[in-house]
Amino acid sequence: MEGVNSEPTKPTRMAQRWGIGGLAYLTGQPDGPPDFSRCNVLVHAERIAADAATFLTGRAGLLGLPRRGRVSAGGATRMLATADGWCAVTLSRPDDVMAVPALVEADTDAVADDHWPVLQRWTASRRSVEVVERTELLDIPAAALGETAAAPPRTRQIAPPRQRHRSDGLLVADLSSMWAGPLCGHLLARAGATVVKVESPRRPDGTRSGSRAFFDWINGDKLSFCVDFDRDAHQLRELLDVADVVIEGSRPPALARRGLGPDDLAPRAGRIWLRISGYGEGSLRPAFGDDAAVAGGLVGTDGEGPVFCGDAIADPLSGLEAGRAVAESLRRGGGELIDVSMAAVAATYAALPTEASAQNLAAPPPPAPPPARSAPELGADNDAVRRLVSDRRCLSC
Repeated sequence: MEGVNSEPTKPTRMAQRWGIGGLAYLTGQPDGPPDFSRCNVLVHAERIAADAATFLTGRAGLLGLPRRGRVSAGGATRMLATADGWCAVTLSRPDDVMAVPALVEADTDAVADDHWPVLQRWTASRRSVEVVERTELLDIPAAALGETAAAPPRTRQIAPPRQRHRSDGLLVADLSSMWAGPLCGHLLARAGATVVKVESPRRPDGTRSGSRAFFDWINGDKLSFCVDFDRDAHQLRELLDVADVVIEGSRPPALARRGLGPDDLAPRAGRIWLRISGYGEGSLRPAFGDDAAVAGGLVGTDGEGPVFCGDAIADPLSGLEAGRAVAESLRRGGGELIDVSMAAVAATYAALPTEASAQNLAAPPPPAPPPARSAPELGADNDAVRRLVSDRRCLSC
C-alpha cells in the first residue's frame, strides 16, 4: 500500500495539475464533485505552452465562471438528450434565439418565455443527426456528441517556401475574433512578432462588447487596425500582401467574395495563411467553443451522461494547436495554408486516455491571468499600421 508521504503516482500528478489549474472546478455538475477524468488534456496542452492551464481557464478566472454540468460555464450552450444520444445547442447570438420558433416549428409566443424547455422536448424526439441538419439550415451552432473524428491541421502549399526559423520580426495580420484565432495571435506576439488586429467598423470583435479584461488579455499586445472590408478593401489587401502570417477566423467566402482570400493574392514566398473554423475547410457550419468540444467528444461525465469540460475548451485548445502549426510551418519555410478545425482539435484531445476521477484533490476556482496591457481602442493604430505597410512595401521593391 502506498504510504501517506510517498511520491504520488503519475496519474495523480496529472490530476493534481488539472485541479490546481482550475479545470476540475469547471468540469462536473454544480452540486456534485469536480471531474478529473480529462486531466491528460492539460498534460498534452502543456507540451505546446507551459502555462496552458492559464489559457484554458483564463476567461473563467476573469469572469468568475463556475461549472454547470450540462449547461456551459458561459451559459449560452446546453447539452440536450436526443432520441439516440446527446447534442449541444448554442444560443449566444440574438439571431439564434429568434430562430428557435422556426427550428421547432412553433409559434413565437409558444417559446417566448423560455426557449430551452421547448428545445429540450424537441430534441428528445429526434435523432442527433436530424437536430444537426435542422440547426445547420437555420445557422444555429449545434453538434452531435462525438460526431467529428480526430485529425491534425490540414496544410497545402500556396506559395514558395522561404528559409525562416524564428517568429520574431514577423508581421501578422490577425483577422480573427473571439478566442481561438486571437489566442494564436497572442502567442505569436509573445514570441516577438508584430501582430495587427484587423476589425471592421461594422462588425468589430464581439469580445470588445463583453469583458474588457478578457479582451485586453488576448489582444493587449497587438496593434489595432480598423478598416471597412468593402469600401477600403484596397487598404486591407495592402496589409495582407506584405504580411508574413494571416490569421483568418471568418467563413472563407467572406473574404473570397471581396477578392481577399489566399488564392486571390499574389503568392508571397513564405507567407502562411492560417484558417480556423468550426469544422474545417469546405464546411460553413457555425461553431463556438462549447458545441465544437461536444462535436469532438471532449466532455466530462457525471455518471449519468456527459457534462461540459472546462470553459469553451475547443477555443483555447484550437488557439494553442494553431500556434504550434504555425511554428512548424515556419520551420518548413512557410508558404502554406493551414486549416484548423476546432471540432477535430477537440476530437484529438478527446482521444487521449481518461483517468478515474480523483477523490480528495484540491479543485480551487481558476485564477485570473496576470494583468494585461490595455488593448488599443478600435482603429487607434491605423496611421502606424499604414506606415508599417508602406515601409514593408518599399523593402520588397
